[in-house]
Amino acid sequence: MDLEQLLGAGVMVLFLVDIFFIVLYARAGTGLLAPKWNRLIWAVVSGASGLSSRHRSTILSFAGPLIVVALIVFWAFGLTVGAALIIRPELGTSIRPSSGNSPTDIVTALLVAGSSLSIVGGGEYSPHTSGTRILFLLNSLIGASVLSLVLSYLVQVYSALRERNALALTVDLMTGGTGDGAEMLARLGPDGDFSSAPSELGNLVRSLAMTKEAHHFYPLLFYFRFREPLYSVSRMSFILLDLTSLIGTTLDRQKHGALVQSASVASLYNCSRFLLETLDQNFPTANKGHKDQASNKAIARSYAAALEVLQRAGINTQPDAKRYADQRGQWEPLVGRVRPTLGYRMDEIDCRKPSN
Repeated sequence: MDLEQLLGAGVMVLFLVDIFFIVLYARAGTGLLAPKWNRLIWAVVSGASGLSSRHRSTILSFAGPLIVVALIVFWAFGLTVGAALIIRPELGTSIRPSSGNSPTDIVTALLVAGSSLSIVGGGEYSPHTSGTRILFLLNSLIGASVLSLVLSYLVQVYSALRERNALALTVDLMTGGTGDGAEMLARLGPDGDFSSAPSELGNLVRSLAMTKEAHHFYPLLFYFRFREPLYSVSRMSFILLDLTSLIGTTLDRQKHGALVQSASVASLYNCSRFLLETLDQNFPTANKGHKDQASNKAIARSYAAALEVLQRAGINTQPDAKRYADQRGQWEPLVGRVRPTLGYRMDEIDCRKPSN
């Protein structure tokens, strides 16, 4: 095996290891090549979207599917190049066509390599030694295995995407389509009756935990951005974090202590933060020093508006504006770092309309 063939074997191993980490090992932050490639494609699409502010959301909505296609092409091309570097020195000797002379250029090697990765025998080119026969067999096994693994991976990605969207839609419907955590809280306790709220929030916790783990197992999900803000992970997380903060800082603890201290509320808060932290740590979010947090005056107006919603719904309150502002200060910067990366405005994430 000469230097060119060693290089080809190294390229194939590199891409196979990358596929192993992304598809089989399946952890956010792993992968040798794919994460950088995905970020490059996202940067290209994001840059193109900046050329048309009117159609920016539409252009960004194509990023996820384009990254999927680009990643498959990237892996296929990498494996083909590696196999071609191994095959090229053998052209015309141990690998020959059924008739005529055999070109020995790299394009022919790419053709033979691509064919051998998908069809035993490499099309019209045939191996004529034991070593090249084993090479073609290995190529066909690698090609078939990678194809089946990637297809299975894509099925899981789109299944997880559907579940994420279903959760986001559920949260939006529970706010009455307003995207306001206070409206969601008012609907969870009509006339101050929160008896069923812990179980309803418990159902959300299970779905949210699945969504958090889906982003950990299938990092591609991060790049699926929809035109409708209601499907945004940032908006969904903001609503749930706002909801749990309002429960802990606004409800009368004597009357609603069972809800305030329930495991469902604490789990919903923690899981929402875990989801945002996973995205912030493993993807190209805004600069870590980026705040994107409402001013104290804006938070006070927002809290006052939330109180009005709850009081209109007949819910007993025990307001603690300072504690609400402190809690919001812990999680809002996370939303602020994840939000701009996917091209959403803050008014699409924080939908409460503060009173003047």
